[in-house]
Amino acid sequence: MGMDEKIKSLPPLPGVYLMKVREGILYIGKAKNLKSRVRSYFRRSTGARRAIRYLLSKVEDVDTIVTSNEKEALLLEDTLLKKHKPCYNIRLKDDKACINIGITVKERFPRLIITRKAKGGGTRCFGPYASARMVRATVKFLRKIFPLCVCTPYEFRNRGRPCLDYQMNLCSAPAAGLIAEKDYRESVDGAIMFLEGRNRELVGKLKKKMFEASSSHRYEEAAKLRDQVLSIEATLEEQRVVLRAARDMDVFGLYGGDKGLAIEALFVRGGRLIGTRDFGFPACAAGLPSEEVMSSFLNQFYRRPESFIPDEVLLQIPIGDSPAIEDWLSERKGKRVLLGRPRRGEKAKLLLLAEKNAREAFKRIEVSGKAFPLEELKTRLRLFRLPKTIEAFDISNIGGKEAAASMVVFRDGIPDKSRYRLYRIKTIEGPDDYAMMYEALWRRFKKEGAEAPDLVVVDGGKGQLNVALSVLKGLGVKGVDCVALAKERFFKRGRESKGERVYVRGVKDPVILKEGSAGDLLLRRARDEAHRFAITYHKKLRKRIIGSVLDNVPGIGKKKRQMLFSRFKDLDGIKNASTEELTGIPGITEKTADAIRKTLCPEKSA
Repeated sequence: MGMDEKIKSLPPLPGVYLMKVREGILYIGKAKNLKSRVRSYFRRSTGARRAIRYLLSKVEDVDTIVTSNEKEALLLEDTLLKKHKPCYNIRLKDDKACINIGITVKERFPRLIITRKAKGGGTRCFGPYASARMVRATVKFLRKIFPLCVCTPYEFRNRGRPCLDYQMNLCSAPAAGLIAEKDYRESVDGAIMFLEGRNRELVGKLKKKMFEASSSHRYEEAAKLRDQVLSIEATLEEQRVVLRAARDMDVFGLYGGDKGLAIEALFVRGGRLIGTRDFGFPACAAGLPSEEVMSSFLNQFYRRPESFIPDEVLLQIPIGDSPAIEDWLSERKGKRVLLGRPRRGEKAKLLLLAEKNAREAFKRIEVSGKAFPLEELKTRLRLFRLPKTIEAFDISNIGGKEAAASMVVFRDGIPDKSRYRLYRIKTIEGPDDYAMMYEALWRRFKKEGAEAPDLVVVDGGKGQLNVALSVLKGLGVKGVDCVALAKERFFKRGRESKGERVYVRGVKDPVILKEGSAGDLLLRRARDEAHRFAITYHKKLRKRIIGSVLDNVPGIGKKKRQMLFSRFKDLDGIKNASTEELTGIPGITEKTADAIRKTLCPEKSA
């Protein structure tokens, strides 16, 4: 069945569609009307952005899964994205939950902590905050006003005298008994009021206490309360009130270009703008419909168990499945959550601010290259294709023994561990890294129809690069870029230097890696991951051989073998150990020591 007939046969029902090639899935989306949505892709292909045209040129088939409603489609899409990780969908790399400030209210002397958990464990949590830097600044300011303890439970139980924080007026030293429980609780209540945003009420309460202390001639206490009031009032002046109503709200703006896109999130808590956060995505996301990008982003942003869900979510662009997302968020929050796109008033101004910040975030990311390392790699290494899929190879052996090769895969700059491979070298004896690399690459690419990566990275210099190129040429693999990454000594301006250089096909001089480059960092990560993977497998092979050798020694079991390696570190250490040293291991007699020596060093005992 051709693609046109396939599209005509699609049902006009809600569900999920999967754009596929023989090797896997390229893109997953959801729709209220599957037939209409998929047909719109192929209709717009002639006037679509380059990324969409490139995607459609690779699609060989489209599968669909019908669901009962849009909400089911939303949840199914999330499940399929986690399972298949298609390269054209946006992926929220930083999936850590936002940070909260917690107070352990169930304890006798509650402590101030920083946590990623939103609730539970007898801790009252406040937030979330967009960044760790913001949390640290808030905690530092809060402790200057209300000097609460930040010790761990173990430190609190075992502290006999005040710590350095007490000397800096950041802690009232409850662990050392220098403050009464009642007075400490007043500080805890004040900190909770501050974190809840009840600052006006808190200031009124502190002023009342200040006047009472002054009237009773407790001037030192009154001065301390005065300083607390001034600090809080200064903070209130700095905070920007953006809504007259004290509502919690997340506001999202989007801005994109040919090289990628940026999404900006503004966090409004209690009517005040408390922070922002930007997210960058590569070029493959820039060509997708904006409403699909935003819908997928919201699904990933709020799906984490610890995610804070506000009363309202404002979006710069309308999305077709907003009722389904509203129902999903309302169900998770336990109360009604609204999705909106206001055209006037305070909320409309917030959307304009989010869009403006998204544009500035895109410029920053574009200049720094933090979100677009693939584009930077393509330019710096003069690659023919954008390296969306990178395969990195490394060899690990000692003197040619128990040689192993590893292949690691990065898709859109993220490790895809489901596609990692290990090769135990079978045809090479002795230390020949070139031949070992040839065998590993030949075994990887010999299968007909196997999906080829955009870039192959081998660990080594010109020799390894030539080996890789000869394998690709010999097997008829076309359209794959290949580079070699080596740590070398070289002369620069008459001085000897050490650094990492990349050898590229058809380029005479190697490219020297830069420290601040996101693209170069990605290349290093791929090489280092391949090295780690190969070393791990090689060590397993060595342990297996060593274990089998010692298993042949009468009287040596698993426990004694472990004690031998714990004492002598490796097989060479055991070989060179004296009889006295061997018998120092519990359970090893002189007879067993002689048996170990005869097994490991048969030439000496002959």
